[in-house]
Amino acid sequence: MKETLRETEEKLTRLRHLMETRGLSAVLLKKTSSLAWITGGARTWVNTASSEGPVMALVTPHTHLLITNNIEAPRLKKEENLAAAGWSLESTPWHRSPRTLADVLRDYGVAPDLRKEPSLGCDTVVNIPDLPATDLGGSISRLRARLLPAEQDRAKSLGADCAAAMMETCLSLEPGQSEEEIAALLWQKTQRRGIQAVVSLVAVDERIEQYRHPLPTEKILQRHAMVVLCGRRQGLVVSLTRVVHFGPPPEDIRHRQNAVALVDQAMIAASRPGITTGEIFRIARDSYGRAGFPQAWVDHHQGGVAGYEPREYLALPDGSDQLSPGHICAWNPSLPGAKSEDTLLVGETEPAILTKIPGWPLLEQRQLPYEESAPPGVIPRPDILIR
Repeated sequence: MKETLRETEEKLTRLRHLMETRGLSAVLLKKTSSLAWITGGARTWVNTASSEGPVMALVTPHTHLLITNNIEAPRLKKEENLAAAGWSLESTPWHRSPRTLADVLRDYGVAPDLRKEPSLGCDTVVNIPDLPATDLGGSISRLRARLLPAEQDRAKSLGADCAAAMMETCLSLEPGQSEEEIAALLWQKTQRRGIQAVVSLVAVDERIEQYRHPLPTEKILQRHAMVVLCGRRQGLVVSLTRVVHFGPPPEDIRHRQNAVALVDQAMIAASRPGITTGEIFRIARDSYGRAGFPQAWVDHHQGGVAGYEPREYLALPDGSDQLSPGHICAWNPSLPGAKSEDTLLVGETEPAILTKIPGWPLLEQRQLPYEESAPPGVIPRPDILIR
């Protein structure tokens, strides 16, 4: 509990600094990702398909308050220990309308002048009658992405468990299974580790070439499978993709998988403190060219900085965000029928893969289509698992 209190206090300090720099009287957090961040990983959601739930956090210069209903309040106090962690709770009977935010703010010593410019910030776009609000979504996303040491430890544990779930799933694959059955296997392997598969994509055979976001279908596996996981625990999310083939893969599949591994390898090797997301993007674009697919970057994003969302923000051509120690990144270069993806932690000097799978086959350097020697500090990428 002491560690949670210290973590929450550090995050409140960061959030209040943002409030001060933006001239705001209070900040409202509505997104489940923001609530997990500010509470140290508490589960405030109910409907996992929604980015917002039945709980909001209101932070003022001197107080921090959770606003919810009488259904959620007991669990938040008893199981999530949020009252003991220093949070005030305001609970409204589920069948009644909650008090207005303006009234709540006044009770806690903040009296916004509703005739002036916005005095309330929010992590998403909101329309609150008589209380103008500033959208702080981008700024708060960047606060969430700056992981504290305790969060880094949780991300490492999550990455190892997601890797184990992925390995168990891929070793359980058999021709004749449907994509939906494979997704169910993945769900079971993650859920029993306390992990929610917030993104679960499965494609087999020709569907791998057709869609970059293949939601599972009834299609039956014959020889080739791709499994994608974004797993969430205590609010944090890590991502990984693995490819399985029954029997030796054809040359075209091998060539494309090697090509995306080349791009991924270059992006990971460059993921060091001080580099910008725009520079990472340009490295990816140039690597696609070296691999023989100069326009492939146009067809799908290349990943970005992760945290309490699968991607807090993407690597874009003009991205100016710098990587720092404690950032976690999930790059995901792809081609029709091929993808390479892991989650890494940016270290003081070099990155570390959080979703590394012990025993998974790795591509040897000589297999990748480099015209010159590999960049320094390169990290081997996963090969196709041949069953």
